[in-house]
Amino acid sequence: MSAIPAVAPRKWRLSRTDFYRYCRLIHGWLSALAFLVLCFFAVTGLLLNHPDWIKESTPQSIERQFELTAEELANVQFARDPAEALAIIAGKKTSLRGSFSAGDQVGDEVFARLQGVRGLTDLRVNFNTGVLQIVIEPAPLLPQLNELHRAERAGEQWRLMVDVAAIVLVLLSLIGYVIFFSLRYRLRTALLISAVSLAGLWSVFVLTVR
Repeated sequence: MSAIPAVAPRKWRLSRTDFYRYCRLIHGWLSALAFLVLCFFAVTGLLLNHPDWIKESTPQSIERQFELTAEELANVQFARDPAEALAIIAGKKTSLRGSFSAGDQVGDEVFARLQGVRGLTDLRVNFNTGVLQIVIEPAPLLPQLNELHRAERAGEQWRLMVDVAAIVLVLLSLIGYVIFFSLRYRLRTALLISAVSLAGLWSVFVLTVR
């Protein structure tokens, strides 16, 4: 009885057609993910360039006052950073705007400032009276959107989201260019438009940016 010849395992090969098909699938998924993010940063970019488009009234400041316990005063007074310790204690007593930014101690008083997207907070405590004074200045909507666009004071989680969104948009653009190579009759036009756009951006930068 003759032996059955062994069949060599078939090597998986990605055809050119399959490659471009997968690129279109990935491009579609990334587009669904990036659409809202792209719209958000486009709109906030316009508002950042044209702050006069929206007129807003400044929200009224909020003032609050608390009397700290002897233990709380001691935790502030003998802390490594009294201003930061004051911010932590104040945050447990009421809702504040912003994250700890700076502080100082002058004699028997400690000052702290919190800054963030939604506004800023000034704190002041006097060790003699034990009174904590809080002044909260909420930010109008437009400055909040501008801060989210810049992402400088938006916190670690928001900056991480911006990084992820930027990477997704870069991948989306690169895969879009790969798809161009599958469009034989449009490739030359697409590359020409890209070259003209790049030249235009460079010209504006050289001629207008000081």
